[in-house]
Amino acid sequence: MPPHIYKLPFFTCLLCFLFIPCLSLDEQGQTLFSWKSQLNISGDTLSSWNVADASPCNWVGVKCNHEGEVSEIQLKGFDLQGFPPVTFLRSLKSLTSLTLSSLNLTGVIPKEIGDFPELKVLDLSDNSLSGEIPVEIFRLKKLETLSLNTNNLEGEIPKEIGNLSSLVELMLFDNKLSGEIPRSIGELKSLESFRAGGNKNIRGEVPWEIGNCEHLKMLGLAETSLSGRLPASIGNLKRVQTIAIYTSLLSGPIPDEIGDCTELQNLYLYQNSISGSIPTTVGSLKKLQSLLLWENNLVGKIPTELGNCPDLWLIDLSENHLTGNIPRSFGRLTNLQELQLSVNQISGTIPEELANCTKLTHLEIDNNLITGEIPALMGNLKSLTMFFAWQNKLTGNIPGSLSECGELQAIDLSYNTLSGSIPKEIFELRNLTKLLLLSNDLSGVIPPEIGNCTNLYRLRLNGNRLAGSIPAEMGNLKNLNFIDLSENRLVGVIPPAISGCESLEFLDLHSNSLSGSFLGTLPKSLKFIDFSDNSLTGPLPPGIGLLTELTKLNLAKNQLSGAIPREISTCLSLQLLNLGDNAFTGKIPDELSQIPSLAISLNLSCNAFVGEIPARFSDLKNLGVLDVSHNRLTGKLTVLSDMQNLVSLNVSFNDFSGELPDTPFFKKLPLSDLASNKGLYISDGISTRPDGLTYSTRRSSAVKLGISVLIAVTAVLVLLAVYTLVRARAAGKQLLDEEIDSWDVTLYQKLDFSIDDIVKNLTSANVIGTGSSGVVYRITIPSGETLAVKKMWAREQSDAFNSEINTLGSIRHRNIVRLLGWCSNRNLKLLFYDYLPNGSLSSRLHGAGKGGGVSWEARYDVVLGVAHALAYLHHDCLPAIIHGDVKAMNVLLGPQFEPYLADFGLARTVSGKPDTGIDLSKPSSRPPLAGSYGYMAPEHGSMQRITEKSDVYSYGVVLLEVLTGKHPLDPDLPGGAHLVKWVRDHLAEKKDPSKLLDPRLDGRTDTIMHEMLQTLAVAFLCVSNKASERPMMKDVVAMLTEIRDIDVGRSEIDKIKDGSCGSKEPQVISHEKIIIAHGSSNCSFAFSDDSV
Repeated sequence: MPPHIYKLPFFTCLLCFLFIPCLSLDEQGQTLFSWKSQLNISGDTLSSWNVADASPCNWVGVKCNHEGEVSEIQLKGFDLQGFPPVTFLRSLKSLTSLTLSSLNLTGVIPKEIGDFPELKVLDLSDNSLSGEIPVEIFRLKKLETLSLNTNNLEGEIPKEIGNLSSLVELMLFDNKLSGEIPRSIGELKSLESFRAGGNKNIRGEVPWEIGNCEHLKMLGLAETSLSGRLPASIGNLKRVQTIAIYTSLLSGPIPDEIGDCTELQNLYLYQNSISGSIPTTVGSLKKLQSLLLWENNLVGKIPTELGNCPDLWLIDLSENHLTGNIPRSFGRLTNLQELQLSVNQISGTIPEELANCTKLTHLEIDNNLITGEIPALMGNLKSLTMFFAWQNKLTGNIPGSLSECGELQAIDLSYNTLSGSIPKEIFELRNLTKLLLLSNDLSGVIPPEIGNCTNLYRLRLNGNRLAGSIPAEMGNLKNLNFIDLSENRLVGVIPPAISGCESLEFLDLHSNSLSGSFLGTLPKSLKFIDFSDNSLTGPLPPGIGLLTELTKLNLAKNQLSGAIPREISTCLSLQLLNLGDNAFTGKIPDELSQIPSLAISLNLSCNAFVGEIPARFSDLKNLGVLDVSHNRLTGKLTVLSDMQNLVSLNVSFNDFSGELPDTPFFKKLPLSDLASNKGLYISDGISTRPDGLTYSTRRSSAVKLGISVLIAVTAVLVLLAVYTLVRARAAGKQLLDEEIDSWDVTLYQKLDFSIDDIVKNLTSANVIGTGSSGVVYRITIPSGETLAVKKMWAREQSDAFNSEINTLGSIRHRNIVRLLGWCSNRNLKLLFYDYLPNGSLSSRLHGAGKGGGVSWEARYDVVLGVAHALAYLHHDCLPAIIHGDVKAMNVLLGPQFEPYLADFGLARTVSGKPDTGIDLSKPSSRPPLAGSYGYMAPEHGSMQRITEKSDVYSYGVVLLEVLTGKHPLDPDLPGGAHLVKWVRDHLAEKKDPSKLLDPRLDGRTDTIMHEMLQTLAVAFLCVSNKASERPMMKDVVAMLTEIRDIDVGRSEIDKIKDGSCGSKEPQVISHEKIIIAHGSSNCSFAFSDDSV
């Protein structure tokens, strides 16, 4: 045989081998591989997709039918970073399931998706797809599952959705969809699950036709802008198991037909504006497990029929207006685990029948009108972990049987009238972390058994009549962080064992009868100490220097003696030091000047200090208040002339001598703050006797300046008024001319009017102001009542409207404007408020002929009320609320000039964690307008995180505006400076601080001048450029409260004559009066970690 004949099989095999990559992979595989080649993926991703394979049927995520055709593609959780492969897959005509979930796909959904006639499952969820939902999808007649959730899809839900007659699951939640839910949804007879929540711009009503989806098991429309009533057709959903339409704008009553949903297990309608009473038909829902209706406007009694729902494990009806008693029928709910009825108007007693709910873990009935005693049978609740009953009218003893609730972690029974002693048995609760019994009428001793609660973190027993000594056993509490035993009748010494509380940060023992010495071995973790108003003796030990985290130390009104230890200089975080009204001796140590953070107050008054004020005191550049009165100090006051931020100084009743520093600050000091220094004199040789010494004033120039400011501001306001009226007239004409859609109306108060009564009066003649989010009209309704009606700007309607009703609908405070109701249609959104006849703080300060009539006393009451409102938003609400637009225009004045904080169109909630807020570096976090020019904190312009401290800055600007009488952008300020810069420059140049004050306040007494200068110090702290250096609003409230002299029965000169001592510096108060009236149950002042 010829040689070449033997070689032929070899060459044939070689050619076959070389062409395998081209000939082995079928068309389907080549299609899929082509898509893979377009992706930006690593080599290991989809590594099984091999071009050498004959078929893709064994590839990861690919399945084929019996004919070898690709029928399913299921890829989840890969980082493919590409576009949907629809155009590549058009040849896969047998495809029945396409799942491309969590793949980081981008772009739009291709319209070619409609070219797969056999498709039953289409899942493109959890990607970054954008654009609208293509109508071509709705050609897929066999489609059973459509999952497009968790993307960035926009536009409306197409009405063609009704074409998918086989659809079982429709998942559209967490996108950016808008418009209404199409009525064609009712044509989906096979639909079992419909979820479209998390689309904030979906509006309109829940369509009546939803009741035609008789197979529906899950209806999820939460976190949308759906409004109106829940349709009665909901009762047709005989198989529905979960209805979740929470955090929306629903109004009207819950339909009685809800009782026909006999398979219902979960009803979530919380955070709406639902009104009326809870229908008794809920008692027919035998399979109901969770009922969440909190934060609505429900009224009436809690239906006893709820006791007929044996599977109920969670009931939350808090933050409504419910009345009547807690139903005794709840005792039949043996599966109940959480019962939350906080912030209602529930009365009666705690029913003993609740003891039958042995699985109960959370019982929250705080902020109600509940009376009577706590039942002893509560001890049967062996699983109870949280018991909140604060702010009620409970009486009697705390039952020792609570010790049988072995799982209890938190007890808050504050603000009641509980009496008797604290049962020692309660400290057998080894899991207890928080015990709050403040503001009751408890007596007896603190049981030594408290040392057994080794997990205790927070202890507040203040404001009772507890006696005896502080038990040494408290030193066993290694986890204890917060102790407040103030305002009791405790005696004895502070136990040295307290040093064992190695996690302690807050220790308040003020207003007791404690004796003994100040401990030298307190926990190094302490940040706040208040031992004031006791009978402590002996020296302040050098060990004080070990407390390097300490920020506030108040030891006033004791009998401490000796010298101030030099080691105090190592307390580098100290902001407030009050050693007033003791018996300290020796010289004031130089080392105090080495504490750079000492900014709020230094009070050394009413002691026996001698010598001169240390020369290095000029290093205390940030100190605002210094009181060294009633000592035996000598020397000159020259060193104090360099303390740039000092706005309040009291050196009276010493032996200072020499010429008073020739600075404006000293020349304007009140006589009472300089008196009884025999050798002290001014340049003309007049000594500081406590009689007739006054300083000349230059009123004429101040008056001229005030007049020029008034003229300029008036001109600006006139121009703004003309602009506002022209704009409002045009808007009103458009409103009356356009076709008005049907209105959704929700009223929180009984008001008698029609929408026509409102709309016809939205004219320029009734405009009374404008805000960041709309125009405000004064409208009198037929009943004679006058309302303030805000019409939202078109560009602001959605976000600002939702912000106002969500914020004002969930909070109550005496210094926050009351929302009476709202209405909306397709084109307009209107908000109804109490009409406040005295306008805004801005108009009173800057309006022609008005500002001069606002006394300092009235101004002080206004700024204090606003401070209370902001402190409530920041510290009593969880999550905290940032107002976002604090300014004088948004402070409205009532009939008695009481202040009301208004315009919550920019309000935002923030995390409860410290130092968190709104990150402006993220576009999605950015509000449409971050406040008002002139009032915005520096961080608004530098893309830094916006926190509650941004409100503090704006409030500081308002304080300066009230004190100076100048608008923040007053054109007459030198060089066109901002008000804050003008004040800073003035003080930096060591000019007279009193020259900053509104000249219309001239002629005030020394006491009032003192108050104004101390308020200026608070304002200066608030407008610090660094947010971290600004005080919290609760501290601002405390400082302002302390500024006003509480001893109003005696004049300042009387106090000077008898040499009495009084602490005047602003200091942090460890407790405040709570102001909660049907507010959020999460706004628990007593339980809040920020409530100090």
